[in-house]
Amino acid sequence: MLTVGKDAGRVERMLEEGSLPCPGCGGRLAGWGHAPRRVVFGLGRRRRVVRPRRCRCTGCRVTHVLLPAGLLARRAYEAQVIGAAVTAAARGRGRRRIAAELGVPEETVRGWLRRFAARAGQVREVFTRVAAAVSADPVPLAPAGSAVADAVVAVAAAAAAIAGRWPQLPAVSPWEIASAVTGGTLLAPVITARAVNTSWPLVT
Repeated sequence: MLTVGKDAGRVERMLEEGSLPCPGCGGRLAGWGHAPRRVVFGLGRRRRVVRPRRCRCTGCRVTHVLLPAGLLARRAYEAQVIGAAVTAAARGRGRRRIAAELGVPEETVRGWLRRFAARAGQVREVFTRVAAAVSADPVPLAPAGSAVADAVVAVAAAAAAIAGRWPQLPAVSPWEIASAVTGGTLLAPVITARAVNTSWPLVT
């Protein structure tokens, strides 16, 4: 799984030009069909159908799915929706209220919160490192009152640092950044953090 920007045309041009590197061996990625279509929901229950591009490395021959930024692997809701639920929980709201406000089934919200809470320490560690690596003057993050709140603060700090480092990027939410940094694995059994360096900005 590899996260790219939301401009499908530009991603396609980069595949044609050979300017998308393989995350495994650094070789050139080339188009290789598409993943199955799926329906995803955004804030306000906005519904859209996505069909992520597939690609194959011309070197190691491994295939990858190019997941648009803002989507998480195997989730029917955009990262912004899941992030809104997690942020509300960090502020002390219960899952019933969160579910009602977002228009999401309560059991779905419960699953998100449980999964995020189980990984909160790892999320905090990953995004604290990202913020420190990107920021010209990193500031230590103060405890926010709970493991989940600490993780939410770290995600926000990393997003702010990235926005400051690359002001030419279009405005994206902290949770779209979280999706990009983790390659869509934010709620996966294993979080895979992407290295952030001077060539990092998302394809837009």
